[in-house]
Amino acid sequence: MPRTLITGATGFIGSHVTRLAVARGDEVRVTVRPGSPRAALEGLEVEQVRADVCDRRSIRRAMRGVDRVFHVAGTTSLALPRERAFAVNVEGTRIVLEEALSAGVERIVYTSSVAAIGPARPGRTADESNVWDAGRYGIAYVDSKHEAEVTAMRLVARGLPLVIVNPATVLGAGDPGRSSTTLVRRFMRRQIPAYVDGTLNIVGVDDVARGHILAEERGRIGERYILGNRNFTLTRLFADLARLSGVEPPALKLPLQLALVVAATGNRVGVHAPSPPAIRASALNWAFVNRKAKRELGWATSPHEDALEATVAWYRERDPQLVESAGARQPLALRLTAGVLRRIGI
Repeated sequence: MPRTLITGATGFIGSHVTRLAVARGDEVRVTVRPGSPRAALEGLEVEQVRADVCDRRSIRRAMRGVDRVFHVAGTTSLALPRERAFAVNVEGTRIVLEEALSAGVERIVYTSSVAAIGPARPGRTADESNVWDAGRYGIAYVDSKHEAEVTAMRLVARGLPLVIVNPATVLGAGDPGRSSTTLVRRFMRRQIPAYVDGTLNIVGVDDVARGHILAEERGRIGERYILGNRNFTLTRLFADLARLSGVEPPALKLPLQLALVVAATGNRVGVHAPSPPAIRASALNWAFVNRKAKRELGWATSPHEDALEATVAWYRERDPQLVESAGARQPLALRLTAGVLRRIGI
């Protein structure tokens, strides 16, 4: 029975990968940090070891006797300072992969992100061969995921048997840290008063977890595979969420520069608004194709609405007192402002 190490197993993607690895029959060891919520691991026969990806000694101990590694741990926060994002996503990845190389593991799957590929040009979709030029946007999270892949490929050149997967925006039930599903939670709480004109690729967490297993079994060393499904404009995504949840979508769609000014003004007067990097990222065209993963891994995706429905149901069950009930409308002031802006052509 192979021994498999999974970092980030207490998180959203990691917990689903862990369940599939256990179901496959692996002897699973997971890294946990002090204080990490472990509800996602309940009922699973796994060995828990205390380790942090930024602590080389603890990772070295966790790597002993391991045959396979899924390195899922990392931060997805767009609001983190650059230094912290790079510490976790770049240096943490460097430590895990260097220790895996030293330990002689047979196979390692690294969970990157479509952020490392970069957005597509307006009106287009991107694939794994997309030429990186997203550094010009100055978004620390995006830059950190790209730099982490550069680090990973240098280690492949030194003999690391690595396969990279690049999930898009992951939705579904069971997000313990409310990471990528925060968008849906904020929508259902009517905490998105306005939005910008961008595109997201949405994929279900169960599909992403299966993509990890298939990448470990069938992926080519040194290759990366986009794990994405349906491309949504934010307008279409919010319309579908409104239909599924019964909560009225945001009334205001703003030009990027105006959205940045409004957010900065709101933060100055004590009204919580998204960070500038989050706003800039949401205005980009994160549209992708998944042909390579389907062709080489035999990966298949579920109907795109499944992930939306599962996320809405998860928050209805988890936060029934905090999310809005079906039929909830946007505040009157926002609806009136939206009408005025539409009449003047904004």
